[in-house]
Amino acid sequence: MNRDEARRILLFYRPGATRATDPEMAEALALANQDPELGAWLEEHLILQLSLREKFRGIQPPSGLKEQIISEETARSRTVSRRRQVVFAAVTVLVIAITGLAVLRLRHPQVNDLATYRARMARVASSPYGMDLATNDPAQVQSYLARQHAPSDYSLPAGLKKAALAGCAVEGWKDAKVAMICFRTGRPLPLGESSDLWLFVVDRRSLKNATVSSAPEISKVRSLMIATWTAGDKIYLLGVTGDEQLLRSYL
Repeated sequence: MNRDEARRILLFYRPGATRATDPEMAEALALANQDPELGAWLEEHLILQLSLREKFRGIQPPSGLKEQIISEETARSRTVSRRRQVVFAAVTVLVIAITGLAVLRLRHPQVNDLATYRARMARVASSPYGMDLATNDPAQVQSYLARQHAPSDYSLPAGLKKAALAGCAVEGWKDAKVAMICFRTGRPLPLGESSDLWLFVVDRRSLKNATVSSAPEISKVRSLMIATWTAGDKIYLLGVTGDEQLLRSYL
């Protein structure tokens, strides 16, 4: 199965409603976990589906429509009232517009969407990975990131300066490079893992459509608690496997 075939199958994937045990669906999901580009597309697709679900839930039928339908059915009227025509025409237009927007976004995804960026970095942190450089020396980390043309002139929150540095890696976000600085909280790590606290730094211009405050915004993505904020020309994302109280202790 190639990337295009997997994308066509995953268009019908709905978390909680689609059986991931279906052989083709399972194969497509497995490919998305291995292929960064396909995985990023799937993240956007799922975010879009959640957005559309909320929009459909927000559609309210006109007052009295239920009674009108029952009355017309009882009378077996051969004509449909103009009001009902207008109502259903309006709903139909709305559905078509929303569906059209979905198709356009699937064909031309907004690559600089903050929610998609959060989801992408959370997936990187919560999936098996290897650090490009393992060291507890901050100067070596910044020097390596600078050589890789990734953000290196970042500033750490006061709380994060107390955490044990483990190393770093460089991740991709479309045409931009993201600095991934890895730390340890001091808690026992699962077998095979080298860190449980991550700071991602990206140039602010890489997320043109994002509105980010200088005050950390807290959210939960996958199994991580995440804080997002901006400072200078950088957008920072700090994630930890733990609760909000633990996350705030590093801000």
